[in-house]
Amino acid sequence: MAKTDTRVVTAHVPVSLAEKVDQIAARLERSRGWIMKQALSAWIEQEEERTRLTREALADVDAGHVIDHQTVQAWADSLSSDEPLPVPR
Repeated sequence: MAKTDTRVVTAHVPVSLAEKVDQIAARLERSRGWIMKQALSAWIEQEEERTRLTREALADVDAGHVIDHQTVQAWADSLSSDEPLPVPR
């Protein structure tokens, strides 16, 4: 098995949060470090996806693919009516 380079990263967290990490680690029979790696990996993936979606949205705006506020507001207001408007495109 190839050895992976690692680096220690520390952070001060509230005691209540540390206790929850310890509880989850005990329940899953995993180390605190394993739990933290899983959590950090999931958060980084989420942030990378958020960045990708933001860039995609900004590219749409730059390309002129926008819906004016009044159209969106009319659609949103219609959702509580008996005949809602179609989703604006």
